[in-house]
Amino acid sequence: MGSRADLIARLMIALQRPGVDGVLATPDVLEDLLLLGALEGKVVIGSMNRGGLQGAAFELDDRFTAYRTADEIAARRLDGGKMLTRIDLGDPGTVATLESSAAAVTGLAEHKLMAMVEPFWSTRGEDGRVANLLDPDSVIKSIQIASGLGATSAYTWLKLPVVDELDRVMEATTLPTLLLGGDPTAEPEATYASWGKALELPSVRGLVVGRALLFPPDGDVAAAVDRAAALVHGETV
Repeated sequence: MGSRADLIARLMIALQRPGVDGVLATPDVLEDLLLLGALEGKVVIGSMNRGGLQGAAFELDDRFTAYRTADEIAARRLDGGKMLTRIDLGDPGTVATLESSAAAVTGLAEHKLMAMVEPFWSTRGEDGRVANLLDPDSVIKSIQIASGLGATSAYTWLKLPVVDELDRVMEATTLPTLLLGGDPTAEPEATYASWGKALELPSVRGLVVGRALLFPPDGDVAAAVDRAAALVHGETV
């Protein structure tokens, strides 16, 4: 991903596939795609908080440094905003992130735009690194906190990882949910199988996948995207 030209080329391939509904990205990426004409007819979600740099002492004080406000999202005629909301009870920076996320949820709802909340129950290890806890109970706790952010949940969607006991996890919310792909560590067939099973749950509405589809092991972006899109839309490839 060190080559912006390569990344944009891969995104262009993905967005041209018939089953792809839209894209989630930071302003710089969305503007490149806009100039290339790749966003016509697509759902476009802007990534809002990017200040919690990985490995930083302030990582969990995740400031809104991209699309900073709901008004900015609306002014650029996007369809919604996404906020990463990591929760660590031992880190004072968490409360600022929660407050900012709540303000974004409320502001986006006032514009009738989607608020995509991506919660994680997190902890900082002895080495100082932040880790997201992906056991079912931790994900459930993060869901319950994320669901209560803002003055209304009418326009709130969740973005959640595929974890063990996902059927039990999804009982923790009535909000529509998109599943994130995560890092492409498993074999592709196992990944597709886990996505397919998860998509059978009633509140799961789709996938938001980045590296796993843009950088598949065989390099065939179109085939990887088509396979995932078929799972979402109940088709066969």
